[in-house]
Amino acid sequence: MVLAMSGGQAEPAPSPDALPSFQAARQAYRASDLIVLDRQDHVLQRVRQDFQGRRGDWLALEDISPALLQAVLVSEDRRFHEHHGVDVPAIAAAAWQWVANGPRRGASTVSMQLVGMLDEHLRAYGARTPAQKVRQVVQAWALERRWDKDEILEAYLNLAPFRGELVGVDSAARVLFQKHAAGLNARESALLAAMLRSPNVAAGLLARRACGVLEAMDKPEACDNLTLAAQSALRRSAAPFYDGADLAPHAARRVAASVHLSPSAGDEGVRVRSTLEGDLQRAVLSSVQRRLGSLNAGVGVDAAVVVLNNATGDVLAYVGSAGAASTAPWVDHAQALRQAGSTLKPFLYAQAFDELRLTPASLLDDSPVGLATASGLYTPQNYDERFSGWVTSRTALAASLNIPAVRVLTMVSPEAFHDRLLRLGLPLTEEGGFYGYSLALGSADVSLLSLTNAFRALANGGRTSPVRWLADKAQDAAVAGPPVFSESAAWMVGDVLSDRQARVRTFGMDSPLETTIWSAVKTGTSKDMRDNWCLGWSSLYTVGVWVGNSAGDAMREVSGVSGAGPIWQDIMNWLGQREMMTQPAMPEGVVQQRVSFEPSFEPPRLEVFMAGTQQSVVRAVARQDKPLPEREDQAIAEQKMQGGSLAVGRPRIAGPVDGTLIALDPDIPPANQRLQLRAANVPQGQEVYWLAGTQTIGQGSVSYWLPMPGRQVLTLTDKDGTVLDRVSIQVRGATLAVAP
Repeated sequence: MVLAMSGGQAEPAPSPDALPSFQAARQAYRASDLIVLDRQDHVLQRVRQDFQGRRGDWLALEDISPALLQAVLVSEDRRFHEHHGVDVPAIAAAAWQWVANGPRRGASTVSMQLVGMLDEHLRAYGARTPAQKVRQVVQAWALERRWDKDEILEAYLNLAPFRGELVGVDSAARVLFQKHAAGLNARESALLAAMLRSPNVAAGLLARRACGVLEAMDKPEACDNLTLAAQSALRRSAAPFYDGADLAPHAARRVAASVHLSPSAGDEGVRVRSTLEGDLQRAVLSSVQRRLGSLNAGVGVDAAVVVLNNATGDVLAYVGSAGAASTAPWVDHAQALRQAGSTLKPFLYAQAFDELRLTPASLLDDSPVGLATASGLYTPQNYDERFSGWVTSRTALAASLNIPAVRVLTMVSPEAFHDRLLRLGLPLTEEGGFYGYSLALGSADVSLLSLTNAFRALANGGRTSPVRWLADKAQDAAVAGPPVFSESAAWMVGDVLSDRQARVRTFGMDSPLETTIWSAVKTGTSKDMRDNWCLGWSSLYTVGVWVGNSAGDAMREVSGVSGAGPIWQDIMNWLGQREMMTQPAMPEGVVQQRVSFEPSFEPPRLEVFMAGTQQSVVRAVARQDKPLPEREDQAIAEQKMQGGSLAVGRPRIAGPVDGTLIALDPDIPPANQRLQLRAANVPQGQEVYWLAGTQTIGQGSVSYWLPMPGRQVLTLTDKDGTVLDRVSIQVRGATLAVAP
């Protein structure tokens, strides 16, 4: 047995069997990226997993430019096809040069360098010891007996370090020269060959060495301006892979987290088949970029989109940001927590239908309401003279009216509604009492992904189940999760949200909520227009869209129907072009009944009911308004001090009450958000006037005013300007650009 000396101790020379076969070396190779495929096996995205080196795919010799093969052999091993692993004349020449001039260059052949890559005992960061040199020679001879020359050269080019963290010819070509290795020309090949000897030298020295390679290749004319070419290539050392798909960066990270690198990997690295559809992903990206470009929403507007398969929960498209147009392109906005706005209302009505508290024909009072809470009087507002008074549940939900939703929550209770939202998978961080009645208007923070999956429960007969990221043909059957709502309640909510006539009072007949297929949809806008949403479903798919910005700043004149709505419409119509989708069949627990209303504030219609709750006539009961207690504010007290007197029944402001907090709803057109000003105890024939600050805004015991954001002092006066009453209110929301 041959012995080698290392550190004064003898160690056995390696057995030739210690080297892997070519096939084993190729199978052991791993690209540094996880390659995420769509469900049709097309590449969507590369996700970096290994940060020890940046490796591309393993390339066969026929996929590498002949110019590079020539350049490498000229530079590293001119007698490669003649020796058997060790170039004896080259070793002798190197030894003579070492004696004469000191160490200049080694005489390692390609085979000797390759065994240094394959054998961990030979991986030295400095000069190898004599024992390692002996081992390297022995292993190179063994390698040449087991591998053929093409296999040695192919493995060498795929395992050799080129520049910085770039390992292998695929990564070097696609990063430094932004092309595939098959297309490398002589100049590029010479530069890469020169890097093999000194991977991290400066551009000038690299160019001089590459010029020597070109002269040896009989191409001296290619040396012109080679330094500039070297500088240009080195500036790209951290560039993305050429021709690397970049369709789903955020989804790919979710997929990578799901697999934990467990799938078997071939010589081209770990490839994972996701649930995403490449064509749909492209269509979603195109819509996002086109629609955001047309918004006048200020700087930094961004978007996120989720498309789910109703039956399986497969994530079919997933856009976390607007990409290059985003101020934070790597932030996954589909996972960020944002205020839900009106998007929680469908779940509230579904719960009320389930508990038989309401039917779509039930009447709700759309008039001011004050609810006592631990932090004071909660007074939600929905300002539109056409909406005041009685409305049906169908109209209240489809037209997204706030006051009726709060009244429904008083029936259900915030705690019970909070529990139902948790069962839907929404990530609420506080208890129901924390949100209180504002939970009906979406004061809780949710993510787009969780909210879209919650809407999918309504599309899926009230049942919820997790989303899926990994494609598995064996699991394509429908997934039935636990029921959160009855099938009947979920279907009725879908019927309401698909009713074009019911939402026309808020959104009009022609809005971005109309699609070419049957669909149910709900918009939402958070406080101060920071976030706007549009979520809905067809019989096969659920689509959720968020538009906002990373910093959470308010946007100008953008709401759920104008910001997120057009993107949602584009996607639904795109899906409708490939598959016809109609309304799901009515469940057995739902019946239809023609119903009329007395008085006839809504026309008679064919309505849907839970079996056993149907009615043919719905009558409104006259409201008994209780007079508010007499109140003396500072203005009236000052009048008393000046000798004035207050008679019983003096005209006063009955609404809004002092201290009212008003929130403008961006989902409702500005012209429909006028605050009703009501005065009590006004004698017949007496003229009274309304002032906001010093500006006259109305006349008469009942008037309507478009509220402007900020603290507003409303004053009631007689025709002589005498102050009769005064209240202070706070208006929140963006300025509405409409003439009062």
